[in-house]
Amino acid sequence: MPQMAPISWLLLFVSFSMIFMLFCINNYYSILPPSKTTSKLNSLKFNSMNWKW
Repeated sequence: MPQMAPISWLLLFVSFSMIFMLFCINNYYSILPPSKTTSKLNSLKFNSMNWKW
């Protein structure tokens, strides 16, 4: 059974690493975070502090 040359191991490592990186990048950008709607901002009530001196 012939052994693999070191350059073949290096090529295999680089190819699997690139596939892994592309897979991770695709997973990272495939999920869209929920957008912050303006309804949440409108529902906040700010206490106005009108001081009467």
